[in-house]
Amino acid sequence: MENNNEKKDYIIRLDKARKKRSKNDYKKLLAMGGTAVLCLAVISAVGMAAKNHIAAKPAMLATGSEASAIKMEESAGLNADAKAESEAQAAKEKEEKEKVVNSYKNLGIIQVSGYLNVRKAPSTDEDVIGKLQGDSACDILENTESGWSKISSGGIEGYINSEYVLSGEDAKKKAMDLVKLRAIVQTDSMNIRKEPSTSSDVVGQALSNERYEVLGQTDGWIQVPAGYLSADYVKMEYGLNEARKLDLKAMIFNLYKNIGISDVDNYLNVREEPNENGKIIGKMPSKAAGNILETTDGWYKIQSGNITGYVKSDYIQTGQAAKDEALQVAELMAIVNTDMLNARTEPSTDSKIWTQISNNERYPVLKQIDGWIQIELEENSSAYVSTDYVDVRYALPEAIKFSPLEEKANAQASFRAQIVNYALQFLGNPYVWGGTSLTKGADCSGFTMSVYAHFGIGLPHYSGSQAGMGKAVKSSEMRPGDLIYYADSKGTINHVSMYIGNGQIVHAASRRSGIKISTWNYRTPVKIRNMIGD
Repeated sequence: MENNNEKKDYIIRLDKARKKRSKNDYKKLLAMGGTAVLCLAVISAVGMAAKNHIAAKPAMLATGSEASAIKMEESAGLNADAKAESEAQAAKEKEEKEKVVNSYKNLGIIQVSGYLNVRKAPSTDEDVIGKLQGDSACDILENTESGWSKISSGGIEGYINSEYVLSGEDAKKKAMDLVKLRAIVQTDSMNIRKEPSTSSDVVGQALSNERYEVLGQTDGWIQVPAGYLSADYVKMEYGLNEARKLDLKAMIFNLYKNIGISDVDNYLNVREEPNENGKIIGKMPSKAAGNILETTDGWYKIQSGNITGYVKSDYIQTGQAAKDEALQVAELMAIVNTDMLNARTEPSTDSKIWTQISNNERYPVLKQIDGWIQIELEENSSAYVSTDYVDVRYALPEAIKFSPLEEKANAQASFRAQIVNYALQFLGNPYVWGGTSLTKGADCSGFTMSVYAHFGIGLPHYSGSQAGMGKAVKSSEMRPGDLIYYADSKGTINHVSMYIGNGQIVHAASRRSGIKISTWNYRTPVKIRNMIGD
């Protein structure tokens, strides 16, 4: 019994000892864990302090060459990244340019100032079907023995003068500098606007497949040298400039969504409101074109040129009749795209400048010579202008801004107003060399002579003789009814017009246009005379 009891006591004591030892081991483990955590915290703190110390050292302690070395190291890293990015971009751009240049089987680069005519057949007497601006590209299909090259460019196949085409390796080398990011028109026609907004003024028209260098992009608009194009109707890609079509139908109908043609013998009034009492704000010459915007009670709201107003619908052709008329009437015109343009006696910059012409006028084209255009000023009077500063296209007459001299209610108009209003009755009547009839035909001096004769003022039938009468007037002081004289390339007076106010004149210009309204400085005047004596 005692042995059993002793054995039990021994087991109990052993168990207690084991439990006590386990408790002490747990405390030791806790103590060791805490010590380890503490050590880690100390090491971390020391590390952070050391890191902060190192980070702060250049700013706080570095001086002289040490600071410069750190900055150079940082700058070198940034410059290396920028350089790598720039090199990658340049390599990509070079690859794009090479792809464009290599897409031409036999590349030709046009070497002219202005543009080079593309003709239907290899002769200067053949029709011009397109134009290639200087530095434009083409594929040379064949060269003729007569000095012409058959080319393909911008969807046109035709002939150009071989003298103005760079080819071979020289063309490829030059083309690499001419490849640009370009906006290529993807619709039949679209407006070029002055500012990036649909409410901004229209400054030109872009036609299908024409290419324009991209200058910038902003909110759905592409900036090109001529203005802004809507990004919705172009695609952008690297490319060279190519030929532009000179096609009668395309150049006319693409400019008018709903074309209307004035069906009058002389001029049709454009009014501010759709009624007979509405203020006259412009005049549409015979066969002039405009966009019909809306119809209202026998009137059309029409936009023609820079004029938007109302015309009687009875005097406007529409639909197919208008299109047929347009094709008959359209003429090749030079539209000046600079404020004032030098006109020369011959197609050369070495030739004499004998007058200047205004961008407010459209001038009939008499002849196209590579780099030059011969334009008609009046009957038997022409001049040459550089193609750098004109847009040559088939066009129709359009409305002219016009504010008539109005008579005061229940009072006789001034004598000058009477003269001008009388002269304007004969707008659209024919020009006849040597004629004096205001209805059947008159030349420039015959027109002014006959108008003044109606009011008892005698003038000779010769512009040079008329210019010696009356008294001289400065352009800043001229009044309606004064006569303005122009000279030929030799300085001899050969044309006369009548000032009607608002910067405009009426004159018998040529067989092509008859008696018409123009801007007073459509070419440079040489004399202004007061024939009334007031």
